[in-house]
Amino acid sequence: MNSWKFYNALFARVLIVIIALAFSLYLFGNGYLYSGILIMLFSFLICAEMYSYIKNKLIFYDKTILSILNNDFSARFPAAHKEGDYKNLCLLYDTLKEKQHDGSSKELIYRSIINNIDTAVLILEKENNDWTIFLMNDCFSTLFSVPKVTNWEYLKNYLPSLCEEIENTGFKELKTSINIKIEQQEAQTFMLQTSLTKSFNKDYFIVLLDSIQRVIEKKEKEAWINLMKIISHELMNSLTPIRSLSQNLLQIVDQDHLESEDFEDIKSSISTIINRSDHLQFFVENYRKLAALPTPNKKPTPIHLLFEDCLKMMSPIFESENIKISNEIEKNKIIDLDKNQIEQVIINLITNSVFALKEKKEKSIHLTTATQNNRFYIIISDNGGGIESEITDKIFLPFFTTRKNGAGIGLTLSKNIIEAHGGYLSHKTDSDLSGGKTHFTICFIQGNS
Repeated sequence: MNSWKFYNALFARVLIVIIALAFSLYLFGNGYLYSGILIMLFSFLICAEMYSYIKNKLIFYDKTILSILNNDFSARFPAAHKEGDYKNLCLLYDTLKEKQHDGSSKELIYRSIINNIDTAVLILEKENNDWTIFLMNDCFSTLFSVPKVTNWEYLKNYLPSLCEEIENTGFKELKTSINIKIEQQEAQTFMLQTSLTKSFNKDYFIVLLDSIQRVIEKKEKEAWINLMKIISHELMNSLTPIRSLSQNLLQIVDQDHLESEDFEDIKSSISTIINRSDHLQFFVENYRKLAALPTPNKKPTPIHLLFEDCLKMMSPIFESENIKISNEIEKNKIIDLDKNQIEQVIINLITNSVFALKEKKEKSIHLTTATQNNRFYIIISDNGGGIESEITDKIFLPFFTTRKNGAGIGLTLSKNIIEAHGGYLSHKTDSDLSGGKTHFTICFIQGNS
């Protein structure tokens, strides 16, 4: 409202009433009874108009503030209001209306994101020391066949094991696995992760659930799809030229008379078919190596001696490639392992490092170990520039290779060997001013070895 305008109008009305009343009293005092009554009535009319004027102003304010309190922004103001006495109020209303629309849009987007992720999400809100369900996403409702309820006690009837696990921790943050039985199905194992947060003096408890079986099945399916793509690619690369050459040979031998050039074509075609057949045989033999990995024959083996044997075997390569080797393998560390298999892994990883250093001027390979709790780590690092981010997810896939004449089974076979020993093989690339370093880490869990 334009305050000065309102105050001036109100002051003018009050002043007129005072003057009218004073004048009517003057008339009564001088014996002008009827004139005094008329002036008195006029002053009452001014008072009634003033009351209506103030009431209309306050009613508009009251309705507008009530709309704001109820988040009802459907009202539309005349242009005169926006430029007149109610300019500031209309500006406040429009500002809050815009913020409310922005908030609604953001909430819609957030809910859409939460409802479209594959993780089951449940958010609880604390009211008067009682927990109620603030939000349950579609994945949670579908996965556990639970209606979207708001009552925590009601949810206990559907998922008692989950609710008991959360209540037993006192609604505190935790990360654990839990078995949950869904209707008539067998119990499934889920990864349970919870967190507690506070916003505007309200406590919110966030529950995230991931089905371990679903994650494993998804990864297995992706691995099979990628493997089938690679196998199909390799087979088609050989079968397509073999079929084409066979058709060409059939056309040649169907001729009534063969020239010397025809015999040369036959000889060349047969040679190509043999080469592609050899490639297919090589491919199948490599696949057989992956599929028929023997069980490790574990024996106590000093790690530093195993590395010394491998380095001695590869020393001519290091000299010819001018590669500096830094050997910091822990001495007197003995691990139960299959010497031949782990030797194969070490040689493969170092060979990969040698290949990565081909284009480098300063070449170095660093070998080190570390122990943490019951885990023993062997780290093989090189300054070859790192692994490109586009292929990091593919390097352990069978038959994937970046080398021209590579078979693509080295890292896959190495990973399988380490996993057969109860450990795991991982990699990391970090960047520095020289271009980047690659670290391959072999982890032995000593209780498993």
